[in-house]
Amino acid sequence: MGRKFYFCLIIFLIPGSITKAQITENFSDGDFTNSPEWIGNVSDFVVNNSYHLQSNNTIANHTFYLSTVNTLATNAQWEFWVKMAFNPSSANYIDVYLTASASDVSLNATYGYFVRIGNTDDEISLYRKSPSGTIVKIIDGKDDILNTGNNAMRIKVVRDANNKWTLLREVSGMDTGYTSEGSATDATYTTSSYFGFFIKQSTAAFFQKHFFDDIKISYYSPDLTPPIIDSATAVSNTQLNVWFNEPLDPASSGVFSNYSVNNLGMPVSVVADAGNASLVHLTFNSPFTNGALYTLTVNGVKDVAGNPVNNATTTFSFYTPQQYDVVIDELMADPSPQVGLPNNEWIELKNTSSFAINLKGWKFGDLSGTSGLMPNYILQPDSFVIISTGSAIAGLSSFGHAISVSNFPSLDNDGELIFLSDASGKTIHALRYEVGWYKNELKKNGGWTLEMIDTQNPCAGSSNWKASVDPNGGTPGRKNSVDGINKDDTSPKLLRAFATGEDKLTLVFDEPLDSLKAAFISNYTFNNGLIAREAIALPPLFDKVNITLINPIVSGTVYTITTKNISDCKGNIIGAKNTAQFGLAQDADNLDLVINEILFNPRPMGADYVELYNRSKKIIDLNKIFIANRNSRNIISGIQQVSQESILLFPQQFILLSTDIDAVKNQYLTTNPDAFLKLNSFPSFSNTHGNVIILNHQGNIVDEVAYDQSWHFPLIKNAQGVALERIDYDAASGQSNFHSAAASVGYGTPGYKNSQYLPYEEVRGDITVMPEIFSPDNDGIDDFVTISYSFPSAGFVANITVFDASGRPVRYLQKNSLSGINGYYRWDGLDDKNRKLPQGIYIVYTEIFNVEGKKKAFKNTVVLARRY
Repeated sequence: MGRKFYFCLIIFLIPGSITKAQITENFSDGDFTNSPEWIGNVSDFVVNNSYHLQSNNTIANHTFYLSTVNTLATNAQWEFWVKMAFNPSSANYIDVYLTASASDVSLNATYGYFVRIGNTDDEISLYRKSPSGTIVKIIDGKDDILNTGNNAMRIKVVRDANNKWTLLREVSGMDTGYTSEGSATDATYTTSSYFGFFIKQSTAAFFQKHFFDDIKISYYSPDLTPPIIDSATAVSNTQLNVWFNEPLDPASSGVFSNYSVNNLGMPVSVVADAGNASLVHLTFNSPFTNGALYTLTVNGVKDVAGNPVNNATTTFSFYTPQQYDVVIDELMADPSPQVGLPNNEWIELKNTSSFAINLKGWKFGDLSGTSGLMPNYILQPDSFVIISTGSAIAGLSSFGHAISVSNFPSLDNDGELIFLSDASGKTIHALRYEVGWYKNELKKNGGWTLEMIDTQNPCAGSSNWKASVDPNGGTPGRKNSVDGINKDDTSPKLLRAFATGEDKLTLVFDEPLDSLKAAFISNYTFNNGLIAREAIALPPLFDKVNITLINPIVSGTVYTITTKNISDCKGNIIGAKNTAQFGLAQDADNLDLVINEILFNPRPMGADYVELYNRSKKIIDLNKIFIANRNSRNIISGIQQVSQESILLFPQQFILLSTDIDAVKNQYLTTNPDAFLKLNSFPSFSNTHGNVIILNHQGNIVDEVAYDQSWHFPLIKNAQGVALERIDYDAASGQSNFHSAAASVGYGTPGYKNSQYLPYEEVRGDITVMPEIFSPDNDGIDDFVTISYSFPSAGFVANITVFDASGRPVRYLQKNSLSGINGYYRWDGLDDKNRKLPQGIYIVYTEIFNVEGKKKAFKNTVVLARRY
């Protein structure tokens, strides 16, 4: 505030006299000893870093003052900002002398008029003081208005030409509109020499807690303008708040017939706001129609100067907020280390509708609980408000409008479901954010906000969020720094389904749905004769649908559900990914699930993974499966639940478990991405040896592998990034049943059949080369030769050499390459120096061998053709 104005001392000269002065002072020059000069106990005051005049006296049970020349006493107006960072009392208050006969306002003989801020009644009142020291209260302000530990206020006093005094105050300190404390006529003293502050303090608890700013003393211009309607907002379907641009006369503002709404008539109740004289609350007998536009007409309402409103009108609408009308568009989950914003957690709300919305009674919450109720706050269309705990509001208010709630939930840094609900409990917006949404390795570590890109696409999830790019670390109270168009044209996908009872199942989708379309039972069909009775989309995310069936689910049967006409919140209809299997899950027993593949020594930037295979005929719920290891005392430890939600693993299906599935996908071929499941934490698996254990919900071991790095193929020099694969699902989980994954598949097959998998029947070793004639001219037709192999068992090493028709080697295609049981290699018609070879007949010579000394050789011919 101290930076907004500049000091000026204006003296108007009239022949033979000097007129009374006008003063504007905000201490923006950092000095109160000049321009104008303040006198008195100058050592007891300083100008602080916020350019406020601040008390600096540290003596208990003491009084001190500061004053400056002011001769303006009648037909005048005084305005000033005051802050008392304490709850006042009879021994701790401030007297602001509007007129004073002498500079020392602490003297008993100094007379004039002053505003006392505080005292026993915690009020703001106007007094007159005589030369004998007698004081008389001429305007008695409202009691307990200052009964808080931190009081910031603006005060305005008017004395018109008829010596009528009016005292007004605004106790938020933010210049939101004055409220009248009353009026009185007094003409006892009509001259002045000084304006000043007198401070009375008791103990050290009140030292240096008095602040002053924005002082303005000016001539008073009579108010001849009637009040203007600023706005009218429906806060319920029968209640209307009407704001005027100035304080109103209490008598006229409470007259029923002064207000009328088309089609509704006069209100049945008119109540002036207790804290804001510019606000009137109207209640009507008939409810407003949702979304309809109404016109309010006001006549006869007067301001405090007596100017009446004549036929003023304004429009308003009542609107019941719908889902996504208000969205959580920015959040600070991890404020440390600080970048440029306060060290507090908060969320920001944006009104995306075209209606003003009252947040009174709304809540914000997460899975651990909900906040207290939000206060009466009107969120205008396309505007923002910051929500946080009470202690954070002072720091956040400098960035924009901020309101506090009690019990503000603590925001997790990663993996948090948060939601916003209205006063009726209806979910308006919800999201489950993750640290990966920052899309920035530096910013995800703290100090930066997550911002929504396109608030018209609130269901788009990760693709619609990123870290703020604002230098402060975020944009609380204003448009997001990443704001833009992020069109959502992606259809929702049905991820999975699971039975929760004999006649109930739950569907899980990849994004929030239109809850109305999700409720139509005709949108769900089943095989095996099942019929839906009811469908309900579940809040807060609406990405799950509970279905109740007419007929029961039969144990041991795998069902398929097909969905249609389901859409997301942007209207995109579900596409090809619209079916899922389900059935009644059974408990996993010994070797129903087997450990099928283990990566325990990942490459740099990689991650451990364990792949499971359902070799049984059971449907197994991964919610009841746990993964573990053994500690140094050989005791099962590090137990982690595979899934907190029900995820069904059907017979002959794979599931890949890792804490970083993106790292696994980046380093290995992925043919079945639906088989990947991310765990928040993982047991520790040593790079050399250890135990991988699968437990059921009873704590019984389903499968265990005591792996060792010596299990790897002996000719592999560096086993980093090489997975151990199970050879036979039905064989024991020991060394003889595991082998290093083949080089031809990148040393790992996460989520699909192993390269070293041994079918039940033996296969004759064979090499085939296709096509017999190829033409590597990049025309997309037969541009390379595929050399397919099929070996009788795992562990064969291949050497492949290409010879020309004269028997000369022209390409060493593979050297000591560990191969799977089945696979292929390719030749592109180039030699070892990547030079084109001439057309003609070539021989592909393949030798295979294993550590047991078994060998075999193959010769295949192929014709290389070229177009010249």
